[in-house]
Parts: sequence; structure tokens; C-alpha cells
Amino acid sequence: MGRTHVDAVIVGAGWAGSIMAKELTEAGLSVIMLERGPERTTPVEGAYPESIDELRGAVRKRLFQNLSQSTVTIRNTMDQTALPYRQLAAFLPGEGVGGAGLHWSGVHFRVAPEDLRLRSSVIERYGEKFIPEGMNLQDYGVTYEELEPFFDKAEKVFGTSGEAYKVQGKIVGNGNVFSPDRSDNFPLPAMKDTFSASIFRDAAKNAGYHPYALPAANASRQYTNTYGCQMGPCNFCGYCSGYDCYLYSKASPNVNILPALRQDPGFTLIPNAHVLRVDLDSTKTKATGVTYLDTKTRKETSLSADLVILGAFQFNNVHLMLVSGIGKPYDPVSNTGTVGRNFVYQTITSSRVWLPSSTYTNQFVGAGGAGVAIDDFNSMNFDHGPLGFVGGSPVWVNQAGVKPIAAAIGAGGGGTPRWGSAYKNALINTYKHSLGIDAHGSNMAYRDVYLDLDPTWKDVYGQPLLRMTFTWKDNDIRMNQYVVSRIEPIARAMGATKMNLVHLNAGQPFDTRNYQTTHLGGGAIMGDNPQTSALNRYLQSWDVSNVFVIGSNAFPQGMGYNPTGMVAALAYWAAHHIRTTYLKSPGPLVKA
Repeated sequence: MGRTHVDAVIVGAGWAGSIMAKELTEAGLSVIMLERGPERTTPVEGAYPESIDELRGAVRKRLFQNLSQSTVTIRNTMDQTALPYRQLAAFLPGEGVGGAGLHWSGVHFRVAPEDLRLRSSVIERYGEKFIPEGMNLQDYGVTYEELEPFFDKAEKVFGTSGEAYKVQGKIVGNGNVFSPDRSDNFPLPAMKDTFSASIFRDAAKNAGYHPYALPAANASRQYTNTYGCQMGPCNFCGYCSGYDCYLYSKASPNVNILPALRQDPGFTLIPNAHVLRVDLDSTKTKATGVTYLDTKTRKETSLSADLVILGAFQFNNVHLMLVSGIGKPYDPVSNTGTVGRNFVYQTITSSRVWLPSSTYTNQFVGAGGAGVAIDDFNSMNFDHGPLGFVGGSPVWVNQAGVKPIAAAIGAGGGGTPRWGSAYKNALINTYKHSLGIDAHGSNMAYRDVYLDLDPTWKDVYGQPLLRMTFTWKDNDIRMNQYVVSRIEPIARAMGATKMNLVHLNAGQPFDTRNYQTTHLGGGAIMGDNPQTSALNRYLQSWDVSNVFVIGSNAFPQGMGYNPTGMVAALAYWAAHHIRTTYLKSPGPLVKA
């Protein structure tokens, strides 16, 4: 009996996979989407009140990857032996239908145009010698103007709330003065400020900065998106990050795409399907389909497909390319190969400010994407010349709602006892009268920071684990220290009685024990040179032309913004060119 054949098979049922599935079924293709985790639907798994159980959600991490089945190994430097990441802490990849798009917070940025051509921007402004030795700075190969219609399309699917600054060349509101021009306004008005965000807005303005409302994929009012999917207004309950939204207020593939996609007769979703490899023909230049394992029955199945889309989480896409033999693995010694190159992360640090006892910050109130930010020290918005580093960071108050267990764990700041009356007093004071301020920064790519297959450790399926070689570098540490120092005048303008400004320290290694972000990137990056990028500008493999790899794996370096908005825009960009060009004449869209 022959293999089941479809026009396209998609690996991963998160944002990237769901967008690609919707676009390709609209084009008339038969599509099978494979998800290694379980089925998840908001009416069932997101039902109130079970969905807001902090112990089940944030502590026991029910929506996240099962590390006992498959994980990554991690080391800081090439001379160390990597060990498996066994407890979810530093980053939290999702598992199940919706992926990380189900448990994310909802901060929905576009991109700074200069970040798309960062190498060129730095050289034009400061000269090539400004780039530190060993930093693999690179341009994306695509411009903001090319991506803008796809950012707009994604926002209308997500139901993004925000306030624009400039639309079609005209100033229309009090949005981010550093943001690029838009073709249309946000589909929904900005979320209301929490009290903490409001006083941060006033203090930042008094300190001479330019505050704006964070763009949030949390619906500020009732909304029906372009697929006919409905969202309810956010009530600031605070159960966003790590939870599926019982109010249908936070955008997710489960709420905003899959209800429409499931109705298409050309679409099939198969959960509990762990993809082992992309199958290639004898020339290794064409994919013939994929082989996956049913995680419940352990039965292997092969699917035949004309088009293979990898839309899994960042490092899972890279792992699949490596175990399938797609592209040349990166070698940091010779600086050759592309798959695994330019692995990046983010440099977030969270500071805390305490206000007078008469000021109540109401931290139980919150929404994952709501808040107020400044971009004065992000991207190329300030003079890096005297500072001697590349990159930058937004600074924001993003009050997402502090839950009881998290409040008890995080009480008091540095130096506070962990028990007794002093601890209790600190817990009460911190919960009632403080607020958090984040520096959510970029991370550059380096020659000796990369991904490859671990030579020792294997997953439960017998395949080598992906190995991360990663640590903080001097450039990123100094960037973070500078940006955090800019928080002090804002805190003073708030009337702070105490502040704990947290920054990275010189020589500080990456520590997997503390949560930072789940914003990993790179490893299979896009670009205009097949010698330094695994994908062309349309996210098509240079080596296997019927494979497209969609996700933050395509980012040549990290940026200060959250990656989801960029991932969605790139997915729509790639899908557009598959539909308008590739399907008419399958083959490379760019000549190598």
C-alpha cells in the first residue's frame, strides 16, 4: 500500500504552521498539519476556572514541552560538555496544538526597519570596524516596506490593540514616535493603562523619553477577525502568559485561525505526531515527505508531499534540518556551513521599584500584552558611537498580573529573608506598593554561539539531542547595563522609595535556572548569501527547494522586540510568494 500523499505537509501547529496551513488551503492545496503534542481547544482545555489554576499552569507547566521525552543540551562554551535541560526554567517551549502561540503573553510588535538591515545600518553610521570581532552581524535580505502589508494582515488576524503614530505618512496619534509608517491603523484601540503603566508613562515623559502603549494581541473590545473568528474583550484577569485565555481575548492559533481552518475539507490536523525526519530523494535536493511517530502507539508513518513546511518552534526546526540532512551543518572552527549558525536569544532583565505606602499598584490586575514602553534606547534610535556596543532595548512596564504563588516567590528583592516576619512584611509591601520595569534587549550573533547535534545524548526516540552553545558576550552585557542605567531617572520621577535595578554583570554566564524569555532565534537564518544563510529571503531552503522553514529560526540576530509579530509577518510573506510564484513553477525562488 502506497504512502498517503498530500500537496503540503506542515510540521508544527503553532502560529507559523497555522498561518501557512490557512494560506495553502486557501490556495486549493490539500494540507496535513502534524503536531507532536496533544489536541487543545479553548472550549475544553481553556474552560474556567481550571484554566486559571496557577499551580497547574505556571508551576506544573501543563502547556509546555515534556522534557522527559525530548529536550536540548546546553553548555556555555565550546570546551565544556553539554548537559540536558531537564527542568523548564530559562525558556518555555510549548507543546500541543497552538504551541507557544497558546501560552504566550500577547505583546505584538512589528520590527524596526533598521533591524532588518542591521549590519548595513551599523557600517553606514559607524564603520565596519565598529562591529566586534567574532560578531556575525547580518542583514535579513528583506525590507520593512516589503513586509509591511504582511504585518498589517497579521494584526487584523490577531485582533491587535494599539495606538499608531503615523499612517500613510500622516501623524494620527500618540503612538511610538520611533515606529515606521503604517498602511493602516491597528484594528483595535490600545489597551487601557494599568495604574503602574500610567505612572510609568508620566514619569518617562517627565524624564524626557517618549512613552507609548504596547501593541497587544489582547482584544481591547469585542472583535471579529478577517477569518470570521471572534474575540471577547480582555478583563485584565492576569492569566495570559502560561495560560489559554478562557475569555477568548488573547490571540492564539486556537482562537484566531484554527476555528476557520478546521472547516476546510482540504485540511487535516494530526496531533500526537512527532516528526522524526524530512524524507529526501537520492539527490538530497528534494523532499519527498516526512516520517512521523504516533507518540501514543509508537507506530511510524510516512507521508508523501510535494511541499514540506517546517513551522515548529525555533530550535525544533533547526533540529529537524540537522537530523534530515537539509543544508550543511555549521562548523564554528572553520566558520563554514549554515544550519546551526547565528543562534541568538534576548537580554531581558527585570528591575523593581517601590513607591510610598500610600500608593497601591494593584498587581493582581494585568494583561499579557498591555503596558507602556519607551524605545529611546532600542535598535538604532540612539547614538551608539560613544558607547561602543551594537543593539538596544525597549524599556517597559508590562503588568501582566501577579499571581499568589509568584508573589510569594518574588517578594522583597535582593537581600530579603526567605522566611519569618521580615519576609512577610516584604511580601506585603512588594505586592501592594511596587512595580516591575523590564529592559527587554537584543542579543547579537557570534561565531562561537551556535546549535549542533549532541554527540552523546539522545531523546526517547533514539535521535541525538540538539546542543546549544550559548553565553552572554561583552557587547550584550554592556548594552544591558547602559539601558538599565536609564531606568533610574524614571524611577526617581515616580517618587521611588527604593529601587532594585537588575542588570547583567561582566563575565556573567548564561544561567538556565532562571526564566528569561522564550524568545530564541537564529540557527536556520534567512539572507541573500547561501554561504552564510540556510534560507533565502522567502524562507526557502537554499539546498532543498521544496522545503520552507518558518519561524524565529530565520532571524540573523536577536532584536529588542518580542518575535511573534515578525514570525507572523514572515509566514504571510513566505506564503504569498509560494502562492503567487512557487506553485506556478516549483523550484528555487532565488538563484544561489
